[in-house]
Amino acid sequence: MSSTQRHEQAPESDLQPSGQPRGPLAWLELMRWHKPSGRLILLIPAGWSLWLQPQAPPPPLLVGWIVLGGLAVSGAGCIANDLWDRRIDPQVERTRHRPLADGRVKPATAILLLLLCLLLALLVVLALPGPQRLLCLALAVATLPLVLLYPSAKRWFAFPQLVLAVCWGFAVLIPWAAASGSLSGLPLALTWLAAVVWTFGFDTVYAMADREDDRLVGIRSSALSLGAAAPTTVAICYGITALALAAAALLRGIATPLFWLPWLLAAGAMQREALLLQRPSAPRSLYGRHFSHQVQLGGLLLLALILPQL
Repeated sequence: MSSTQRHEQAPESDLQPSGQPRGPLAWLELMRWHKPSGRLILLIPAGWSLWLQPQAPPPPLLVGWIVLGGLAVSGAGCIANDLWDRRIDPQVERTRHRPLADGRVKPATAILLLLLCLLLALLVVLALPGPQRLLCLALAVATLPLVLLYPSAKRWFAFPQLVLAVCWGFAVLIPWAAASGSLSGLPLALTWLAAVVWTFGFDTVYAMADREDDRLVGIRSSALSLGAAAPTTVAICYGITALALAAAALLRGIATPLFWLPWLLAAGAMQREALLLQRPSAPRSLYGRHFSHQVQLGGLLLLALILPQL
């Protein structure tokens, strides 16, 4: 992402103490596999998909494949981002110590790791049963240009967070296809919508912390483009997310009291988090906490879908 927070308040700060890790540890850092929040926030929509598709609950083996594939694609996206930004990252406080920015990983090594991540994602798709495999392969090929293009979007598009949100939408489509072998039904459309607007919301908040830095560097973001309307937009996004998942649960027949209690808690907490963004002169630490809280609240929405089906 394009965020450029101060180091003491950055969410999941990239800053390291003296003696930054090198070798394989630096490779893991390049793929962000040392930061669980960023991985979970991609896997949560995949969980929504797996527990809302007609064959739910999903078999454990399929869940394992989806998790592995999600880690591989997430790692590829992070590497592509840092390759695009390797000349920008050294200029900003939060990212100056990323492995590519400070020279601990060479571009050639990063490209090799990128190809290995993509190969791992391909192997996961090829491990799926025949009917599902072809559809998932087509979806994987369709998402690859977006994953690789997203890091450049902040240079030419006023709402680069929307590009990331569409990428996140494939985290719903691919698990659904892997489980059911099709892409049909209103519950799928609602789940996809929930993932896309949720991602646009939390990534806009992530960018809100960096509006001044991004403006100075010449990077675009939805936070800059929306201006004072950003908090309201985020609240609307979270409202659509909760309502879309509730509608999908109703269509699937799992909207029991076991669903509604965690759903109400998550939906209410999301609106509270959005309301806090309205505070004048909010500290940058607020945006980092917001991102972490979205991981928890997205997980709570997933729990709402799982409980009625246990």
